[in-house]
Amino acid sequence: MIWPLLFTLQAVCASMSHAMQHYPAAWGHYDVCKSQIYTEEGLAWDYMACQPEATDMTKYLRVALDPPNITCGDPPETYCALENPYMCNNECDATTKELAHPPELMFDFEGRNPTTFWQSSSWKKYPKPLQVNLTLSWNKTIELTDDIVLTFESGRPEQMVLEKSLDYGRTWTPYQFYATDCLDAFTMEPKTANDLTQRTLLDIICTEDYSRGYVWKNDKTVRFEIKDRFALFAGPRLHNMASLYGQLDTTKNLRDFFTITDLRIKLLKPATGATMVDENNLSRYFYAISDIKVQGRCKCNLHANSCVFDKGKLGCECEHNTTGPDCSRCKRHYHGRAWSVGSYLPIPKGTANICKYISISYFLSVNVNIARVCDNAMLRCQNGGSCHHHQRCHCSPGFTGVLCERARCQGPGECDDQLSGRASFHHPPISRQLALTLVVLPVSVVLPNAAHVLLSSPLTRTNRIPFLFRRLCNHA
Repeated sequence: MIWPLLFTLQAVCASMSHAMQHYPAAWGHYDVCKSQIYTEEGLAWDYMACQPEATDMTKYLRVALDPPNITCGDPPETYCALENPYMCNNECDATTKELAHPPELMFDFEGRNPTTFWQSSSWKKYPKPLQVNLTLSWNKTIELTDDIVLTFESGRPEQMVLEKSLDYGRTWTPYQFYATDCLDAFTMEPKTANDLTQRTLLDIICTEDYSRGYVWKNDKTVRFEIKDRFALFAGPRLHNMASLYGQLDTTKNLRDFFTITDLRIKLLKPATGATMVDENNLSRYFYAISDIKVQGRCKCNLHANSCVFDKGKLGCECEHNTTGPDCSRCKRHYHGRAWSVGSYLPIPKGTANICKYISISYFLSVNVNIARVCDNAMLRCQNGGSCHHHQRCHCSPGFTGVLCERARCQGPGECDDQLSGRASFHHPPISRQLALTLVVLPVSVVLPNAAHVLLSSPLTRTNRIPFLFRRLCNHA
C-alpha cells in the first residue's frame, strides 16, 4: 500500500515544482555579470547583463521637510481625534522621547506597538493652507520595482501630489495627483491605474481612490501603482517579463518613468472628515505618517550586480570594464567600443555590451601589418633583456627602453658615466623608435587624448596612421 502512496506523492511534488517555476523565474534575475566557460582557445569569460537585487530603498535615503519646523512638539501640543473632537489625549512633545514624532519614524521597523509615526503641527493657522513637502533623496539614480506605499496614522490627506526628480532635485515632474474631488482640486478627470493602457501608461492621472470618503479607520494607505503599470506589458501576474524587458530596452521614456533620484510628497490638505472644518477645534487636523515603502534597486545600466552604501552614498560595483556611480562610462583605456547600456535581451542572459581595451597597437594592427615588437633574430632585446610574446622586452636591472637600449638613471650624473663607458648601446633611427613606441605604449602615454582624437575624428581606416605620426611629431 505504501508504494502507490509514494508514487502519488512524487507525482504531486513534481507537479508542484513545475507550477512553482512561474514565468518570471524562468527569465532569471540578471544577478550574474560574468562566468567562465571553456572554448576552443581555452578558458574565457562569458559576459552577461546584470543588475542588483531589489531591496528596501528607504534604508539609504535622506529626508527633508519644508517648512523645516513643521514637525510637532516644539512647543508641545495636544491633539484631538478626528472622529471625536472631545477625545484629546494625543500629546506631542519634542523634548520627551516617548512623545516625540520626528521624521525618521516614517522609516523605522513597524513591528513595534504602539505604532511609531511622524506628525506635523496642527492646522492652527486656518484658513491658511496647511501644506508640507516631504523630500526623499538618494543622491543616486534608482529604479522602482514595486508600488510606493504611504501609510497614514491620521486620516489620509484630501489633496496630495507625488512628484519625482531625475536630476537630484533640480527639476520636478508629477507622478500622480490624489484628491477627494479631482476636478475641483486639480481640474482633472478622476482615473485609476486600471484605466491606463500601453499607449497611456506614461500619462499623469488624478485618482480619488485613496482620498474619497471617511475611511481612514479601515484603510490608511496611499499607493503609486508600479506593478499595475508593469502588468500592461507583462500580464496580470507579471508572467510575460520578456515583453516588459523588450519595452524597457527600446523605449527610453518608459525606462526613465520608473527611474528617480528623488521623490517629493506634497501634502496640500489634511483629512477633515465627513463635516466642514471645525474652526473651534483645529487640533483635529494634521498629518501623521507611520510608514513609507519604496522598493527598488540601484540603477547600474545592467553593468553591475551589487550596490554598496559607503560613507553615506550609494554606488554600483561596476563590471564589464565600466566605471562611475551608475556604471555610465568606460574605464580609462577601455574605449575600444563606445559605452552602451546593457540589454535585457536576448532572454535569459541579455547582452553585456562590455567596454573593450584600446591601445595604439590595436589601431596599428587594424591599419598596417606590424606584428612584432621584438624577437630573437632582427629585433633583439639588448643588454640582457628577454622578449615576451613578441610584444615587449623584459629588461635587466639598470636598463630601460623599448629594446632595453637605455641605461636607467640611478642618480645625478650616473647616466652620463654609464653612457660614456658603453660603446655597445645601439640607438635605432628616430622613425623606428616612434613606430616601436607606438606599438608598445598605451594611447594616453604616447599622445595625450590620442584615443579621443582617433575615435572622434572622421579619419578613414587607411589614413589614421600618418595622422597619428604627424600628431606625435608635433608633440615631440
